[in-house]
Amino acid sequence: MGLSEIEYVKRIGNIMREAGITLSAAESCTGGMLGMLLTSVPGSSEWFLGGIIAYSNSFKTTILGISSSLIETEGAVSRETALAMAAGIRKLTGSDISISVTGIAGPGGGSSEKPVGTVWMAVCSSQSMSAEMKRFAGDRDVVRRKAADYLLAKLCLLLEKEVK
Repeated sequence: MGLSEIEYVKRIGNIMREAGITLSAAESCTGGMLGMLLTSVPGSSEWFLGGIIAYSNSFKTTILGISSSLIETEGAVSRETALAMAAGIRKLTGSDISISVTGIAGPGGGSSEKPVGTVWMAVCSSQSMSAEMKRFAGDRDVVRRKAADYLLAKLCLLLEKEVK
């Protein structure tokens, strides 16, 4: 990815501040790491509205408005759930852009279809929604950190392309 996570956050913040747009986050497997990183730079309250740690499926349904049938059919770690999480936090906060992450950080919980390290990440705006799956190698802490780093880099590149 190239830059440090703080450099990505600084770039994200500069673009969002200049464009007058806001961000929100819905996290599952990263457990608040995105929020911590996004608020690690001074002035982030100008563009980062906040986030939700939606760790349990019941919290995803009650707080983010994801249908339980979607989670039952597609799974909590899926493209559809990641997109629904991003849409749900954007609607809840009224942000211009939202991000989400859901995955299996380990050491347990994986399967042959979705092994440990499987992470779905999504970005949502009024113009578009996209999701991407990555498989990160490493222990629980490494998977969580790699997921957060990757999503920050992806968001930064997207903003540089579409907003600047």
